[in-house]
Amino acid sequence: MKFQSLAAMAVALPFLLIALSLDFAVAQIGIAYGRNGMGLPLPPRVVEILKQNNIRRVRIYDTDHPTLDALRGSGIEVTVGILNQDLGPLASDPNAAASWVRDNIQPYHPDVTFRHVVVGNEVMPGNPDTQMFVPLVLPAMRNIHDALSAVPGLRDAGVKVTTAVGTEVVDPASNFPPENGRFRDEVAPYLDPIVGFLSDTGGPLFASVYPYFAYVADQRGARVIDIRYARLDPDFPGVTTVYGNTYKNLFYALLDAVNAAVDKSVGKMVRTDAGNRQPPDVVSGESGNPTPPGRGGRTVGKNSGDEVAAEAVEGGDMGTTENAARYINNLIQAVKSGTPLRPGRPIETYIFAMFDESDKPGDDAERNFGIFKPDGETKYPINFN
Repeated sequence: MKFQSLAAMAVALPFLLIALSLDFAVAQIGIAYGRNGMGLPLPPRVVEILKQNNIRRVRIYDTDHPTLDALRGSGIEVTVGILNQDLGPLASDPNAAASWVRDNIQPYHPDVTFRHVVVGNEVMPGNPDTQMFVPLVLPAMRNIHDALSAVPGLRDAGVKVTTAVGTEVVDPASNFPPENGRFRDEVAPYLDPIVGFLSDTGGPLFASVYPYFAYVADQRGARVIDIRYARLDPDFPGVTTVYGNTYKNLFYALLDAVNAAVDKSVGKMVRTDAGNRQPPDVVSGESGNPTPPGRGGRTVGKNSGDEVAAEAVEGGDMGTTENAARYINNLIQAVKSGTPLRPGRPIETYIFAMFDESDKPGDDAERNFGIFKPDGETKYPINFN
């Protein structure tokens, strides 16, 4: 009988490994859940929608307690955030950070599986809207990390502290080929120490990766980006760089420009501190594609700005329902494998967003990134597997 059991195990093991591999690939996809809109479902229904669609990671931008209550026992891995405007006390006072952990994390652990705490969102030196937060991000990250580490159960749970950036942190003169990517001169003094902190603590860097916005900007200027490249079409032949790497899609190119900048940042540290540092992973903390107004249960209205969310003009506009569907479905498949600079490493990615957010500032495109309608149905067919 022992021989038969071992034989059966030998037969079953390859299939088990395949199943685990597929499960790992699927698990790379999460979703960003914002609540800045009217008519959205309550958190318990949101959790039902996530579970019905086998979405096992969610990112929220604060620590909304009704949402965390709804996530108890769900098995969904949760990334929470700290808003830019809340960074001040957390940066200056370790006791405030300890209180934040005590109020927002400890009451829910271990019923809620916390994965990351994102401290600040897309703070950018030189941006008048976020410049004032630049000196606060890293001190707040350190204090939150120390506060989490002081709680035995949370220390053992491996909750990682990070922050989120946009791809505009990369010097535009270096973003293609992606292998040349480096941080802007004004950004490096801000991000280099953060990259060092992440390298020391094992946390990833969150980057918002939007081929949509890159394509829209290109269409207003040079018009060199093929929509198939921006849409991540798997049959697009790709673009081969002078380094011999072939970039099959714009998502990989944008992400690797950040990866290259992170690598260069770590390289500078190795030269100065003689340490054996490894670059942190870069997580796609947001990526998505809008649909025209009205597809998510809102009333169609006139754009106040550019008509980037209107239906296709000669097939070239990314902001159509068809192109959004193709982008999201292609993205789910693309993140199962690595980029040329990170081959074979699935890319943790959060689709932006779960719902349209009618009260979000900006033009209609900004408010129409949702993939679900308020009733829980998707706007268009999506294969989450």
